[in-house]
Amino acid sequence: MPHSDDLLWGAVADISRFAALLTMAELGLADHLAHGPLSTSDLAARCDADAPRLRRVLRELAGMGVVRGAGPDAYDLTERGTALRSDVPDSVRSSIRMLGEEGFWHAMGNLPATVQNGGSAFAARYGHLYEYLAANPGAGKLFDDYMTARAIPFTEGLAKRYDFPDTATMVDVAGGKGHILATVLHANPDMRGILFDLEHVADRARELLAAEGLAERSEVVTGDFFAEVPAGGDVYLLASVLHNWDDDDAVTILRNVRRAMDPGGRVLVLEVVLPDDEAPHLGKDIDMRMLAIFDGGTERSREEYAALLDRADLRLAEVVELGAGASLIEARPR
Repeated sequence: MPHSDDLLWGAVADISRFAALLTMAELGLADHLAHGPLSTSDLAARCDADAPRLRRVLRELAGMGVVRGAGPDAYDLTERGTALRSDVPDSVRSSIRMLGEEGFWHAMGNLPATVQNGGSAFAARYGHLYEYLAANPGAGKLFDDYMTARAIPFTEGLAKRYDFPDTATMVDVAGGKGHILATVLHANPDMRGILFDLEHVADRARELLAAEGLAERSEVVTGDFFAEVPAGGDVYLLASVLHNWDDDDAVTILRNVRRAMDPGGRVLVLEVVLPDDEAPHLGKDIDMRMLAIFDGGTERSREEYAALLDRADLRLAEVVELGAGASLIEARPR
């Protein structure tokens, strides 16, 4: 009889561990424990929870090393658990909350149905992700915070490792809250930026860029990238955009960028690039989310991106590894 190995049983256990982390994130346990240990009853009172049930979750979290016992029926936050505080740099709290959000939970739980039916169970129930986020502001804020946190490692790599033209104007297509644009502008003080996104995102982007002291060097433009994008940019950035769409839609977006850009311009596609082998890779994990949430969204290999670019009259010039599993694909007019 075949014997299931530790990897498979570990995957089974992961759902319980994630649920405990989600409870910690939703109830703000790390924030409550930030200034020292608390008894289970005190912690339950602060987060409006049932103490006996909270005690069982804390026992699981202690086994994961994010809290530790601090006397009889009391717990303290560990260094690892500090990453779940809402007030620390690189906090993972919003990311965990986004992954446990109702629509996302439905999407992942119904992945078998998606594979059998040939269409996303999430899309069938809620419509396109961005329609869902626009209609659910709470989920939309979680998603923005999640994308910002996820972008921090490779955004820093982009600013440090890519040689931007000194006085260029960069158009950040579907730039969200503007974290990537702000990072690039800070690293390149003579550049200007245009953030292009949907109307419901615009105010949050304006707020962030103003808070970063970049209001005079940037503007926020709203619209639909399936129709057109702002013209005249030197650099067009598509960060975590193309993987949301099937090949035909991705080519439509790239063609609109190609029409809008200056003749000597360039397109930067920031995505996870899948390897050609069967080794574990972050992109393969993310691809399961794309499969679950989108009708047509997919992670792609270098060759697949080259084929998309070619259909849009662009050529792949180089691929720069940015770390955190992300790559920067530079394309030029063909």
